[in-house]
Amino acid sequence: MKAQRPALAARNNGYVVGSANVFADLSVPRPEEALAKAELAHKITIFIERRGMTQAEAAALLDVDQRKISALRRGRLAGYSLDRLVRLVVLLGHDVEIVVKKRSRSCGPARLLVA
Repeated sequence: MKAQRPALAARNNGYVVGSANVFADLSVPRPEEALAKAELAHKITIFIERRGMTQAEAAALLDVDQRKISALRRGRLAGYSLDRLVRLVVLLGHDVEIVVKKRSRSCGPARLLVA
């Protein structure tokens, strides 16, 4: 089922100001999940770069093909679940904390956030 396009915030000088989630603005299915995956992939890329690792070295550490690391770096995340991305973060030596809390009524629908 295709996600409903949210009402965009405003029009200014010929362009439209979007929401905080580009995937929602583009009507991507499950936009919150797509944004969380993109943010995790970005963090993984940063962790690999900070270690000065090549794609081949990262692939060996993370037990994936070098092609998968290349795809991740380019934002090609179709083969990655949230679970898999979280496992990669842990393999790179970082803790992952998942917090479940009651949503505030003023925030609208419940959200999935990566900090």
